[in-house]
Formats: sequence, C-alpha cells, structure tokens
Amino acid sequence: MTDVPSRPRTVLVSGASIAGPALAYWLHHHGFAVTVVEKASEVRGGGYAIDIRGTARGVVERMGLLPELRRAHVDTRRLTFLDLDGAPIATWPADAVVGSETGHDLEVRRGDLTALLYRVTRDTVEYLFDDSIATLDDRGDHVDVTFRGGARRRFDLVIGADGLHSHTRSLVMGPEEPYHRYLGRAFAGFTLPDDFGLEREGVIWNAPDRNAILYAYEPGERVHGFLTFGLAEPPLRAFRDPEAQRDLVASHFPDRQWEVPRLVAAMREADDLFFDVVSQIHLPTWSKGRVALAGDAAHAPSFLSGQGSSLALVGAYVLAGELAAHADHTAAFAAYEKTLREYVTLNQDLATQGGIVVTPRTQQELDIRNDALRGRTTLPAQEQRPLAYNALRLPDYVG
Repeated sequence: MTDVPSRPRTVLVSGASIAGPALAYWLHHHGFAVTVVEKASEVRGGGYAIDIRGTARGVVERMGLLPELRRAHVDTRRLTFLDLDGAPIATWPADAVVGSETGHDLEVRRGDLTALLYRVTRDTVEYLFDDSIATLDDRGDHVDVTFRGGARRRFDLVIGADGLHSHTRSLVMGPEEPYHRYLGRAFAGFTLPDDFGLEREGVIWNAPDRNAILYAYEPGERVHGFLTFGLAEPPLRAFRDPEAQRDLVASHFPDRQWEVPRLVAAMREADDLFFDVVSQIHLPTWSKGRVALAGDAAHAPSFLSGQGSSLALVGAYVLAGELAAHADHTAAFAAYEKTLREYVTLNQDLATQGGIVVTPRTQQELDIRNDALRGRTTLPAQEQRPLAYNALRLPDYVG
C-alpha cells in the first residue's frame, strides 16, 4: 500500500519587507505552503542603502542571490565629518567607519533587496497585498485568522515579520510599551535634489546630540538626507500628525551653519518623509503558541547598529530551518531562540556602544570623536563590530 503524503504545513507571514519574503523563501525551500500578507499595495521600493554583513552574507549566498546583490552594491567609498561651521574635520573610508569588511560585505539600496526577494518568491508564495491581519485565534492545533479585507482562513502557524511597531506582536503579546526600549533619539529621513556634487559618499555634520547627514550614491540620483536628534521622551503625539513631526524636527535644528537650513526646508517639503524614534525591541520570548516573530518585530536593533537587515536575513534562515527540523513547532521556536539569541544581543549592543561615532551626545564625546578622526586612530567602539557581525556560524539544515 502506498503511503499518502501528508499535506504541507501552512504558514502565514505578516509583512513583505525583508524578513517576511526571506522567511517565505526558506519556508518554501523546506516544503511549507506560505502566504505573505502586506498592508501596502506592493513591495516598497526606494529607500536608503542597507548593509548585508558577516553571517548575513552567507544567507544570501545560500539563496543564490550573491551575484545580483554584488551588481547592486552601491559602494559608498568615503564619509566626511564636518565641524559646526561645515569645514571638513577628516575623510575616512566608509568601511573603516562602520566596521565592514571591504570587498566582502554588501551595501545595497533597500528597494533593490526587497524587489529581489519578492521576485524570487512571487511564483512559489501567495502574496496578499492591500490587506493585513485583523484578528488571530490560536486554537491549539491551528490558528484562525480574520483579515481586514474580510476573508477568514486557517493556518498551521503565523509569523509576524511586520516591523518595529508590529501589529502581529500586539495581537499575541499585548501593547508595545513593555518591550520597546527607547534610545533617546528621533530621526527624519527624506530625499532631496542632488545639488551637492556628491557621489558614493556621505557627509556628516554634528552638534552635541544632533546630526545632519547627506548620502549620495550614483551621480544624478536624488540624495538622502537624515536629521537625528536627542529627545528625552518618545514624541507620541507627533506620530499621529505629520505636520507635528516636521515642526518637531525643525525645532531641533535652528542652526544656520553648513547646509542645515536647506535640509530642514527639504524635510518640510518632502513627500517621502519617514519619521520614527531610535528604538529597540527586547522580548523575553519570540513566540507564543503557534505564533512567532521575526526581524524587527522580534528584536529590532535600531539603525544605529546598522544590523537590522542582516538580523532579518539570518533570523529568517534560522527560523525556517528549525521549523523544518522539528515536527513540533514548540521545539522549533525554542531552537530558533537558542540559536539566535546571543547573536541578536551582540548586534543590538552595537547601537549603544558605537553611538559616539555618528551621534555623539555631549561636547566631550564630540571632542573625543573628532580627535580620533584627526589622529587617524581606531574609531571608538568600531573595532568590536566585525565580531558581532560574524558571531553566528550558520547551521546546515537538510532540504
């Protein structure tokens, strides 16, 4: 008598940025039937460049994506640090500042990575755009899901890969506040016309606990502007009002030095303004019942670490691999955390260890940073970064 093969386990993944499609890729690779739901109408393009370093590079290599990502490498070559008046203090190779391994680690536009991840999964994974999870009901042997569009479906597992302010996490673990570790800063990112003559470089202006940054990639493209500033409490009211966001940012940059006024004006007019706080997520566990979390939803490290995308890629690989290795989801989720937790912690710690380089809080920190820049010495805390980037050796999963 021929055995009838069991049906593939069904998994709903919430979020189609980086962690979600990467997880969908590996889950399909291991034989799962995967659905990805995304509240946006399509995969979001554009955005600033992100880095794929250390262990994460091994993940994209195993996915067969390394050649294309090498071609998409934007190759930021130098970072110039400015004093209050806009005069150069020093110019450093970009890899030396962020601790990347030249010729090995990758820097690509966020939109290039998300588009590639979607392209390699769209024919094997079900995508539901313009929709999101409304309710979850974990029944013990499955999860009943109601979508905001009205559909109701049943899945074996649900994974929240829907970012720092994860709705999936709130449905299963409650409000964000107990897990949200605010790092005392807010930021605004936007694009503006390239009238600065920059190419494959960044320029960083600092005052104590504030900075203004311009990043340029290819000639002729719009450049990316960032305004980051210290704030004792998270600006909760501003999240509900875009104009309040613009006013808050502008109030922290009254300076008339360098290009700061121009950046503030561009921020006020930008149609692609992204405003948020610099925060991390610290959860005692990344799963509950048949629901687990991945990427920033589980362990956001903040952009100060420079490792959000790398953690998302590595976490997706490990979570899918452990689910494939364990028939019992409880054992798989436990193994996922055991394998990944130390690596995540080391990379989250980078956000607090290395802030003096890009965002010195005090005049004393700024002076120390500038002396190191001028003296061409090792930048504070940066020598520890490659250790964290490579702290996990990728397990080999069958399949």
